[in-house]
Amino acid sequence: MLSEKRRGDILKLVGQKKSVTVQELKNALDASESTIRRDITSLSKEGKLIKVFGGAIAVEGAPSSKELTVGQKEAINKEEKLRIARYAASLIRPGDYVYIDSGTTTGYMLEFIKEKDATYVTNAVSHAKTLALKGLKVLLIGGELKETTEAIVGADAILHIQKYHFSKGFFGTNGISIKLGFTTPDVREALIKRVAIQNTQLGQRYIMADAEKFGQVSSVTFADLDGTVTLTDRQPDDVFLKKMEIRVV
Repeated sequence: MLSEKRRGDILKLVGQKKSVTVQELKNALDASESTIRRDITSLSKEGKLIKVFGGAIAVEGAPSSKELTVGQKEAINKEEKLRIARYAASLIRPGDYVYIDSGTTTGYMLEFIKEKDATYVTNAVSHAKTLALKGLKVLLIGGELKETTEAIVGADAILHIQKYHFSKGFFGTNGISIKLGFTTPDVREALIKRVAIQNTQLGQRYIMADAEKFGQVSSVTFADLDGTVTLTDRQPDDVFLKKMEIRVV
């Protein structure tokens, strides 16, 4: 199928359904996932649709609030996430007081952590268990358990995090937008991320994001681009390079 026709069909489907996933487009148009993602990126740059995590929405629509489960997220761009995770773990130094956000990319980071002379704070139950089994000092944030992402959220969790001051923090994101910053679908997780980032030393606030996250938008902004360092697997468009600190690993 010619690219112009395929992109026209994508716009038609997006217009009809208001929001579609990459998988839906792949099945409907009999095209590869990488081709669909490139088409969505091109159409998003042209302002014909809005690229969001896992798919696209109509321009007149709102950013998607849908979120994949942990298991579904693990299958997306795994090799890229592992590369980012390995580099992130190498940044931890003796004496660090480290915050590790919930999420799949931060989860991959755990297997590469070797520094034992550090304290690790997390709002992810699975992360805490993994770190504890490695014999590391771990503090698990208390609060409400969110089933889909296995994260601790809520007012109690926020109060808990506000007590700490982190020398380094590692965070996941669902989307990166020049206009809207770093976004995530759930307001409860967004609040946790925002407080943890604010309580992390400037210059040491690391956002771990594979390159597919650039240009995507989710429902809630949890941080502006300023004051963060984004770790990613390949260089994004120049417009991002001019607005934020990016480290390709």
